[in-house]
Amino acid sequence: MADKAYLAVDIGASSGRHVLGLFDGQRLRLEEVYRFENGAIEAAGRLHWDLLGLWAQVRKGLRAAATTSGAPITSLGVDTWGVDFGLLGRGDELLGNPYHYRDSRTNGMLEKALGIVPREDIFCQTGLQFMQINTLYQLLAMKLAGSPLLDIAESFLMIPDLIHWLLTGVKCNEMTNASTTQFYNPLDGVWATKLLERFSLPTRILGNIVQPGTTIGGLRPSVATESGLANAQVVLPGSHDTASAVMAVPAKSQPGVKPDWCYLSLGTWALMGIESPKPIVNDSVMRLNFTNEGGVGGTVRVLKNITGLWLVQECRRVWNHGGANLDWEDLNRLSAAAPALRSLINPDAADFLAPADMPAAIRNFCHKTGQAVPEEEGAVLRCALESLALKFRQVLAMCEELNGGRIETIHIVGGGTKNQQLCQFAADACGRRVVAGPVEATATGNVMLQAVAAGDVASIAEAREVIRRSFPADEYLPQNTAQWDEAYGRFLKIAG
Repeated sequence: MADKAYLAVDIGASSGRHVLGLFDGQRLRLEEVYRFENGAIEAAGRLHWDLLGLWAQVRKGLRAAATTSGAPITSLGVDTWGVDFGLLGRGDELLGNPYHYRDSRTNGMLEKALGIVPREDIFCQTGLQFMQINTLYQLLAMKLAGSPLLDIAESFLMIPDLIHWLLTGVKCNEMTNASTTQFYNPLDGVWATKLLERFSLPTRILGNIVQPGTTIGGLRPSVATESGLANAQVVLPGSHDTASAVMAVPAKSQPGVKPDWCYLSLGTWALMGIESPKPIVNDSVMRLNFTNEGGVGGTVRVLKNITGLWLVQECRRVWNHGGANLDWEDLNRLSAAAPALRSLINPDAADFLAPADMPAAIRNFCHKTGQAVPEEEGAVLRCALESLALKFRQVLAMCEELNGGRIETIHIVGGGTKNQQLCQFAADACGRRVVAGPVEATATGNVMLQAVAAGDVASIAEAREVIRRSFPADEYLPQNTAQWDEAYGRFLKIAG
């Protein structure tokens, strides 16, 4: 068949990209046609996302895609991170710039929420892990601060929902992103409105929950004319980027069947878990602070959020701000030359959520836990990477407990697969085979679900077969396991 073209608008916390997926009936090719920077904007002591700036970049990328693609673009869809949102008022007026999940307004909000509704009650209705960045605590922070926006808001839209609305004029809440709010009930597939009412938070603002793979319509006339994509449809992917990334895991098992593999979507965040045929809402999941988030094809992503390459990204930012001019290859070289398994941190400690100086935060953690303090850049990086690998081992054990059996393979997908050192560390620390790839997992999952929606691919299982044919994967086998076993004992004393 002639190439069919689909467009993934994949927006992450640090950058966004427009990626064409060209499918010939057997293999998928990806072509990045536009890229732009993203990040927090500080204003009056608060952290926001620049939504209108993102919208301008999305439109530029649409024009670039229309110009570049040699085949008519069948459809497009947007994925982003989770938890963050915007509010629309009367007449669909945008009520301010959305807040960034790292804004300090949610500090202490989790504890205040648990003083209103017990932890067990929140978990039973949502099955979600407890993190202060969750949408529930963002809304509670607004209420307790007396924000007038909650009084005048008429619509609640997550970040990809906002962009889909700007594209089409259609307001809806895509399920995979809605499932990150901590007021979505995964057992019933509806908003947990009774929970919101106990917090005296408005439920009138919640819209229809729509499944990934749904075609919501064509572009607004003005957008269609400007972009040159008059005939393209907008299809909801797994709009939470991890849902799209897990869609692209090149596993051979059928979706919805108990797997012998787990996934690790590795980027700024590391999200590690299993693909379950149904939600797992029980005492073990609550004790381990796992989460039930929506997946594609009726699956559930039972996973745990881990601080990921944020640690390394922030170290690089601080050093380069000081004039170092280090690229990623420089970081890998420095880390490889440093002593192995000397100092360890708990990547998920509050110390590393949003420090002004990440290298200093890592050194301070090592000092206060009585370890050798990593002074050189390479030692700091190696400490961060080895600690991440040991955290993966800790979470792997939790995945096996919830899965009810041994996991043989860890599938690492996303941009973090380019860090070959960390992939090898993960195999060494976990004592498991690691398969790394595809790199552009989120864009791949986004476009392949569009292909399924268009009827060009029969199922998600067939889409994963296409992905295996289309993209090479690297394999890493465990090494030096005794050394890592000893380090894991030290890690558990530090991380708990």
